[in-house]
Amino acid sequence: MRARMEGMRFSERLTPSAGTFAASGLLIPAVLLIFLPISVPVAIGCALLFFAAAVAALLVLSPVVQVADGRLRAGRARLPISAIGAVDVFRGADATAERGPRLDARAYLCIRGWVDPVVRVTLDDPSDPCPYWIVSTRRPDDLVAAIDAERAALAR
Repeated sequence: MRARMEGMRFSERLTPSAGTFAASGLLIPAVLLIFLPISVPVAIGCALLFFAAAVAALLVLSPVVQVADGRLRAGRARLPISAIGAVDVFRGADATAERGPRLDARAYLCIRGWVDPVVRVTLDDPSDPCPYWIVSTRRPDDLVAAIDAERAALAR
């Protein structure tokens, strides 16, 4: 485990915002409405169970963005650092445009609506049909710096 952490340059789990967790609390009255005609204790138990399951699913299914061991990992996908060309950061309206009107349908996406900044990682592999990746991150400058540092380490 220690050796694995030493090769890690960047790691971030794209967990939902507090507002998303608060919104999932709306499951409680919805489940109560369904189960109250059956039994009050059953309704309360089911409401709490559904809410806990929703929170657990949001946490467990949050993708990880990582730069380690010569690879960029975004969710389930992995990309060798050697296959990366230009790396650009977009925030605000530019980030929205990258996720929408300017998006190439062939691009790989690891985006979350609750994370505004995105990083576009252009692929430097002409045989790959995917032109670039769009990756959400709360720390885009750190991600770019980690990719650059990993490139420099591999060039040595």
